[in-house]
Amino acid sequence: MASLWSGLSASGCGGSERIRDVYFTLASEIVTSPGLRTIPGTLRVSPLAARGFIGGSRIVYRTAADPLQVQRYSEYLWEDVPARAIADDILAALRAARVFENIITAGDPARADYLLTGELTRFEHLPTNQPPQVAAEFSIALVSGKSRQLLASKTYAGFEPTAVNSLGRTTPAAMVAAFNRLSGRLITALVRDLQSPALESG
Repeated sequence: MASLWSGLSASGCGGSERIRDVYFTLASEIVTSPGLRTIPGTLRVSPLAARGFIGGSRIVYRTAADPLQVQRYSEYLWEDVPARAIADDILAALRAARVFENIITAGDPARADYLLTGELTRFEHLPTNQPPQVAAEFSIALVSGKSRQLLASKTYAGFEPTAVNSLGRTTPAAMVAAFNRLSGRLITALVRDLQSPALESG
């Protein structure tokens, strides 16, 4: 653990004292604008599924030395689990872009004409990459609320470098900023796909 963050500005205390937990907020940097038309009907957005460490609150990382080993930072955590935070950001982005006439959450009892579901399959820090990066991947499915017919599905994935200083060092805050940029870019692409005329005609 310590070697991964060598050169980082320390957030904990030295000696034998327990390092305190540090919580970060995932706030996707989304760029959207209303499309030329709004799809009639109501869309229900469900929380994203997530399995294993990805479904937890501790920030996940993977090193080049052990690419098959998924690990978690002991002191760095998300304020909200990423799968739920990303679903909330998707909901907010779709509402801001007015993609559908009405957009509701999973707990809303109103009848939905469309259902948006998905799974977060990757959300991890790659601290030993050159340059250090974060990676994310989620799949999304749009289904008819009446017939349960699959209308569209796609996987969104990407990488984002973390900022480093002149000595090539980074910080936990720079890591989180990279996660926010990456998740925002992927959600922006999702919104633009849902604004596509081909979706409504299909």
